[in-house]
Amino acid sequence: MVTQPTGGSGRYGFLMTAAIGLAVVLAWNHLGLDTARLGTSGGRLLDFLQRMVPPDLSVLGIVTEAAIETVEIALIGTALSIAASIPLGLLAAGTVTPAWVHVSVKWLLAAIRGIPLILVAMIMVGAVGLGPLPGVLAIAFHSTGMLAKFFAEAFESVDTRPLAALSSSGASAFQIHWFGTLPQIAPDLLRDVMFRFELNLRESLVLGLVGAGGIGFYIQTYIRSFQYQKVATLTIVILVMVIAIEAVTYGLRRVLR
Repeated sequence: MVTQPTGGSGRYGFLMTAAIGLAVVLAWNHLGLDTARLGTSGGRLLDFLQRMVPPDLSVLGIVTEAAIETVEIALIGTALSIAASIPLGLLAAGTVTPAWVHVSVKWLLAAIRGIPLILVAMIMVGAVGLGPLPGVLAIAFHSTGMLAKFFAEAFESVDTRPLAALSSSGASAFQIHWFGTLPQIAPDLLRDVMFRFELNLRESLVLGLVGAGGIGFYIQTYIRSFQYQKVATLTIVILVMVIAIEAVTYGLRRVLR
């Protein structure tokens, strides 16, 4: 039997849809988007693509090495964010800590998420200098804001009955969380970690623009010097890297199901 929406919920949904539509129209008008310019963009786009052919494979080794560095930055940054997100996630869980603690931590995590990654990377470059280290620190800091939020939501969804049974049997706090909490939320945590790693990998591509390591340095160098054939090689390497990571994470997701 299908439950029909009540009149109140139907009106609320209509008003929300109308409000979103109005916001889109107002934003379009405010930005003054000129769609007529799309008609003249085809020639310029074709000219740009023609300049990228054929790819300059002389830089393949350098670009591949930079791509590997980008993956390493994303991997280490994600690992550090996991280490920080577990305790912060516990502190932000309303079922684990009192209100004054979890509310404060949730506001802190929201503030971290609100800082653009490129700004964090610039701050880290100013603090520790150029190279992959500021990139790792920027990725770790920025992704902790989101990952800890996901972890907190996972902790809040835990069924407390197995935990109470373990506690009544004399289990320690570590044993309660290891045998009672972790098995319930492990699939969710792994899913969130893989999602964040994919996002970190894509965000790491631009860190080199501010000197924080990775392939972004070559993106900036080749485009600014109009070396479009080298840009083509760089684009191919990035696509191969992203597709390979996507295939690996997809396989891991299938195993976890």
